[in-house]
Amino acid sequence: MSLAARLAALGTATIGEVASEARAIDLPLRALAPAAMAGPAITVRCRPGDNLALHRAIAAATAGDVLVVDYGGSVASGPFGEIMALACQLRGIAGMVIDGSVRDSTRIAALGFPVFCRGLNIRGTTKQDRGDVGAPVTLGGTHVRQGDFVIADADAIIVLPAGQAEAAATAGEARVAREDAMMDRLRAGETTLQILGLNEGDER
Repeated sequence: MSLAARLAALGTATIGEVASEARAIDLPLRALAPAAMAGPAITVRCRPGDNLALHRAIAAATAGDVLVVDYGGSVASGPFGEIMALACQLRGIAGMVIDGSVRDSTRIAALGFPVFCRGLNIRGTTKQDRGDVGAPVTLGGTHVRQGDFVIADADAIIVLPAGQAEAAATAGEARVAREDAMMDRLRAGETTLQILGLNEGDER
């Protein structure tokens, strides 16, 4: 299993527990449909109302990349839709996080392409501003550099320095093994107080 697949399977809650370097994107971004994804970031800065930079990023991306798009928090237009989602999918792009809106949400969800966004807007955009592709971006106070690992699911979107991703996956898998053992003990009749070694008087 690839590193990205391991991180996506573990999920943000587990990675957030084991990786002190994990940084959560503190924005109201939600998946268009239930999805989990992970991969190295390709960073994009788009001028609100223009999506040329997104087209450039899709062309530059490699299989497994996650588009991380600074759209300035604007929800006044939808710079990404079904055609671009299909283009991403055909290039093997793992998904997209955008601090902005998208369009064609039902069709993107039907494609199965993971998108985490701020909202929906059918208003179109121009294609004139080249923006920036590959430069650091900031989303919700979290700095994202090209190549940082992005893990996203229904709980959160977190970012890890590329050099910490393997260690986080290994630690996360160890945590999951411990939690699986705890759940086996719960099914066998023990209480969480007994498993965690807590005093009975601490129960509330």
